[in-house]
Amino acid sequence: MAEHVWEHLEEEEAEQAARLVYRYLEPGGYLRVAVPDGLHPDPAYIEWVNPGGVGLDAWDHRVLYTYRSLSGLFERAGFEVVLLEYFDEKGRFHFKDWDPEGGLIRRSSRFDPRNRNKPLSYTSIILDAFKPLHTPERSR
Repeated sequence: MAEHVWEHLEEEEAEQAARLVYRYLEPGGYLRVAVPDGLHPDPAYIEWVNPGGVGLDAWDHRVLYTYRSLSGLFERAGFEVVLLEYFDEKGRFHFKDWDPEGGLIRRSSRFDPRNRNKPLSYTSIILDAFKPLHTPERSR
């Protein structure tokens, strides 16, 4: 599990990290990933998480992902991606039920305490990146 890690990597480092996880993960295994959501419709949220933004760790953020850019990063590494939570381009929130026993993401629609008073005020793009059981041989 990697909760709010990938946004701290430069783009090439993020690609390398995804390939490295793929290389060492057992076939059928998965990595649950969460990052700030670049399509969140609240401008205050974007200001909080944007690279160089006002959030606590935003000074070290390198990339603000969307569900498409994050999925693509892991798909290019060979993973099959299942999106669990994210906002789309029209500001609609998408949620697929996920089991916290498989990797609890605290900055999520269900578990972030900021969402108690203002629903969906703090969410993440959350996905599971699965390594297929049978992987084609890759040229080196």
